[in-house]
Amino acid sequence: MSKNIVIIGAGAIGLSCAVQCARKGHRVTVIERNGAARDGCSFGNAGMIVPSHFVPLAAPGMVKLGLKWMLNPESPFYIKPRFDRDLFDWSFKFWKAANAEHVRQCSPLLRDLSFASRAMFEELAEQNGNEFGLVTRGLLMLCKTQHGLDDEATFAAQADALGVPAEVLDAKQVAKLDPGVTMDVAGAVYFPKDAHFTPDRYVELLQQQAKKFGVIFKWNTEVTGLETRGGKISAVETLHGELSADEIILCGGSWSPVIARELGLKIPIQAGKGYSLTLPQPRELPQLCSIFTEARMAVTPMGTSLRFGGTMEISGLNEDINPVRVQGIIKSVAKYFPKFSAADFENIQPWRGLRPCSPDGMPYLGRTAKFSNLVLATGHAMMGMSLSPITGKIVGEIVSGEPTSFDLRLLAPDRFA
Repeated sequence: MSKNIVIIGAGAIGLSCAVQCARKGHRVTVIERNGAARDGCSFGNAGMIVPSHFVPLAAPGMVKLGLKWMLNPESPFYIKPRFDRDLFDWSFKFWKAANAEHVRQCSPLLRDLSFASRAMFEELAEQNGNEFGLVTRGLLMLCKTQHGLDDEATFAAQADALGVPAEVLDAKQVAKLDPGVTMDVAGAVYFPKDAHFTPDRYVELLQQQAKKFGVIFKWNTEVTGLETRGGKISAVETLHGELSADEIILCGGSWSPVIARELGLKIPIQAGKGYSLTLPQPRELPQLCSIFTEARMAVTPMGTSLRFGGTMEISGLNEDINPVRVQGIIKSVAKYFPKFSAADFENIQPWRGLRPCSPDGMPYLGRTAKFSNLVLATGHAMMGMSLSPITGKIVGEIVSGEPTSFDLRLLAPDRFA
């Protein structure tokens, strides 16, 4: 049965949901608070597909590491001190979730979701002439120190045991695998099943596909309220009028809790601000994407450009650019890629985006108990782009009344209710 569906949010997750729902014959309208020329979290990120990232953000040791990093304003992780009940609540829930049992339960699901998403990316590239620059040559976890390499080698063994191939390489092997860039590292762990692409071209392709399937877009349309009746949401109220719907899909990223709160729903999310700098003509261009392990920085070649991205800044719904955080990224580059210098980044405008982070590091995906026609697809943190295709597929299954491809209990939107 064809349904009238309203999707809130036009990032990669919202667009993937729109395409999959429209393909199943539903009438879809996407509303977005920004204009069509938006620059949110789906645009300036690292563009990585990461089956290697099967450990949720809430993991053993992360609380201790986060407290240590907070002492350094240029560190990869920073929480802006402020009196905020939601932040205190989120932090407590993060602390409770950061344990080995949580990782054991969640890792197989994250692995399977990532592999399923990767297959969908490959199919999309094959069907559309690879318009978004998909490269499936793997990812390098570059380690500056031997201690870092030893830690990553331990993780590589865990990955192999879970069915995620990983190979420990010394410095010479790393240089041979990617000779396009000079590296000063002790070695790396190579994840051959990871991949990368150009995010803005991917989002543009999704948008084109959605339009072909008849999806209607309403830009600069902010949600002002939701009308409820008998355990259902009957209409979405916006600055430009009211939209009735059979199904509502909330893909609002870091702004999702604001809308959920209007419905009396508790969806703990903190906005994790990330930054990136893209060199249009880098002095060297690697062929593989990589992560500077100790610096927690991502590096992605995108055509002839090279993007450096990183940091996790918890400072609320604040989109200001903190120059100290940007300097932390720039300083880290030359430590791993010695041919680069701070001068390479002069006049390069930094990008920033707010990643929606749940306290247990797992997305919110599925229906809520309170409203039978509300589906949440948010809270993906740094894996939003990587998991966008499979998220869209699952949402399409949910609204169509089909069995879902995965057991969603660990992703239940009501798990913190």
